[in-house]
Formats: sequence, structure tokens, C-alpha cells
Amino acid sequence: MDRSNENSVSLNKYIASTGHCSRREADELIKAGKVTLNGVIAEAGNRVFAGDEVLFEGNSLSSKPKPVYIIFNKPRGIVCTTDKRERNNIIDYINYHERLFPIGRLDKPTEGLIFLTNDGDIVNKILRAGNNHEKEYVVSVKQPVTQKFIREMASGVPILNTVTKRCLVERINKFTFRIILVQGLNRQIRRMCEFLNYDVVALQRVRIMNVKLGQLPVGQWREFSKVDLEILMDSVSTSSKISAAQSKEDLK
Repeated sequence: MDRSNENSVSLNKYIASTGHCSRREADELIKAGKVTLNGVIAEAGNRVFAGDEVLFEGNSLSSKPKPVYIIFNKPRGIVCTTDKRERNNIIDYINYHERLFPIGRLDKPTEGLIFLTNDGDIVNKILRAGNNHEKEYVVSVKQPVTQKFIREMASGVPILNTVTKRCLVERINKFTFRIILVQGLNRQIRRMCEFLNYDVVALQRVRIMNVKLGQLPVGQWREFSKVDLEILMDSVSTSSKISAAQSKEDLK
């Protein structure tokens, strides 16, 4: 058998592909000594070849479960983590019968659309190309939404040692506006508003790419429709090509 790297996959990616956990969580399992590769305790950097046996706590990881994709309307106060030590973690709240993990995150005080899945591959593809995906939010603030505020938010705001990318912002009513981002800076919208001396009262994500939250009630979830899934897969495919092109450009 050819044991060259091109005929193998990294161990953490292999574990994620089985739907057991994300790649980052796989690294933690490997570090904790809970994974064996062909009977030997695995190490970071190990690679898996065809015919290799990977076990987690003595159980086979070779079988890949049916992919599950969920749309969830996250309430305020729920934390986007798989860490069960967090009492308000998103996994226990949904209580799905299979292990899932969120794609990206929403801040604890933010509500709205988030995806969950057991498909580790698609998690990595979406996160890797995250800045090519539109994310739409509806924001309520204490101060009246003025044209000056809309103009400044849209043109870019200095936060976190950078200036936010130009984005679409439109007024909905006196205290509410809509914003569409292609960035995912930490607490980005709240920080942008704070810089302009606006206080956020409520923040809701209503769309990721072309998948909309719609009328799904807060705290409820549903599985992707066939159309939702087709949109997601198409978006990931397009973004992967963009990311590859950007990577090549970065090497020049």
C-alpha cells in the first residue's frame, strides 16, 4: 500500500467526517488520549489511510451517520457551545437525538438564525469561507436611527484595530435598522453601534446566505428543506472556489 500523505487524511479531519464532532473537538479528544489508531494511542498529526482502524474510547468511528442539517432560532441567553459545563449550552437546549454542533456562533444576548449539523466537513467549508457569506440582521437601538448613522455604519467603522467593510444598512423605522454583513468580527454590530454612541436593545439574525429564518418561532428548530440544502451546498461550493482563488493570490 502507498503510505504517502496524498493517499491519507489527517486524523482530526477523519474524525470530523464521521459526524462525531468538529475538527477542533477532535484535536481535544486526541490530546486527551481518547483516540487510538490501529491499537496505539493517537497523536496530533497522525494520518489515516484506507484500512486503518480508528477508535474513540474503544468504539469504532468508521461508520458515518446520515447527515443532519438544522435551522434553529436561538433565543437570548443560549450559548453557542458544545461544552456541557455551560448550563445554557445550545446542544442541551435543542436536545436532538444525535450529536450536533453549531456552524459558527451567535453571541449570548443575540437571537436568531444559526445552523447545526453533524457534518464536520461542511462546518469547516462554511467557516473557512465565512467572509464570503452574507449574514442579515435586524437591530433595535435606543436612539433614533438617522441618515447620518446609516451612512456611517454603511461606509465602515473603526473597531478592533481595523475598519469594517462597507455594507448595506437601511432604516426600518425610528429605532430599528437592517444590516447585511460579509464579516464576522467579534460582537461586530454592537461594537459598531457603540462607536457611534448607539445602544443596542435587541439584535436578531434573520438570514445566512440565501437561507432565511422566516416564521420559525424563537426557541424552535426545523430540519433543512430540500431547497435550503441545495442553496447551502451551492453556496459552499462557490465559496470554496473563491477561497482557493484568494489563497493563490495571497501566495503571489
